Amino acid sequence: MGHAVLAFDGEDEGAPARRQAARERHLQVLAAWAGDGRLAFGTPLLAPDGRAMGSLMILGAPGEDALRAYLAEEPFNQEGVWQRVETFPFRIASLPYRPLPQPGAPIAPGRTHTVILARDGTDAEAPQRRLAVREQHMARVKPMAADGTLAIGGAILDAPGGRMLGSVAVIARDTDAGARDWMAEDPYVTGQVWQQVTLWGTRFAPLPWQPLPGAA
Repeated sequence: MGHAVLAFDGEDEGAPARRQAARERHLQVLAAWAGDGRLAFGTPLLAPDGRAMGSLMILGAPGEDALRAYLAEEPFNQEGVWQRVETFPFRIASLPYRPLPQPGAPIAPGRTHTVILARDGTDAEAPQRRLAVREQHMARVKPMAADGTLAIGGAILDAPGGRMLGSVAVIARDTDAGARDWMAEDPYVTGQVWQQVTLWGTRFAPLPWQPLPGAA
């Protein structure tokens, strides 16, 4: 049971330069944390013009201490690249994911995937709606993890081991329209579980990622 970090760069003119100046140190930290499994996944959030505007980081190491340690080491957090940071307890769904790109793999020149942040409703019936279709949702995404459509997915929690409040999924769709088409058939959409959805483009950095939970 780890945490997810959703972070956004500043919107001022100096923001791209700050990111570029800290990028190599950022990648060094990610390589160290990915190599020993403390960081399960990390990826930039891309604006429509392809510019990096933030980051999604999912820690494999459990606990608040690991979260604080990561944020203390992360150059993007310490050097003013990230101007707004949201963290939340997160549980990676155990599915037969394909391996993430390893060092030496080419970096795509543009967007290849979409990050989906989906918040459940806040009404009293929201937990029951999720529970009612959860098995159908998991049955749908399991083969998609195996074929690479779903790179990673899991649940946003209100506390470690607590109630599910939403989801994060990273899928192999290179447009918002493609991502919305993928979502349209999901039981969490047809069952009105996901009530607020935000999309960002992304592409992956090759790092010494460890296998995700459930990966073959």
